Amino acid sequence: MTRLDAIIVSHRDREGPLLPILHDVQAEFGMIPEGAQPLIAHALSMSRAEVHGVVSFYHDFRDHPTGRHVLRLCRAEACQSVGADALADQVRGALGLDWHQTTADGRLTLEPVFCLGLCACGPAAQMDDRLVGRATTDRVVTLATEAA
Repeated sequence: MTRLDAIIVSHRDREGPLLPILHDVQAEFGMIPEGAQPLIAHALSMSRAEVHGVVSFYHDFRDHPTGRHVLRLCRAEACQSVGADALADQVRGALGLDWHQTTADGRLTLEPVFCLGLCACGPAAQMDDRLVGRATTDRVVTLATEAA
């Protein structure tokens, strides 16, 4: 039995098994491999589109490899209204990364997200599991460069 099969079997009989399966797959492989999605769908009697829809909807799931650390910048309207576009431009320039790019050493990936839930404290960012409200370029770049 493959590790993917074991993850599916461990959750298949639970109520609402898709999210726990996806979390465990991502923890195991660092992403939700595209080839895993049809297997998960079949095991849960779902369509591949339903599984893909969940993977693509939630910003915590990814279907591509990332660096050891992930910096997310909020792109939602509330953050845009308080300077998120300028913050994103400045951070991308300072780090030399565009969206979905990873540093050459594999240390950091820059990802856009649509809402981190800090709408009253925008612009918002997230460095790995650490949320940052009222983010500034200096603060975000410092967090990104200090990530080991």
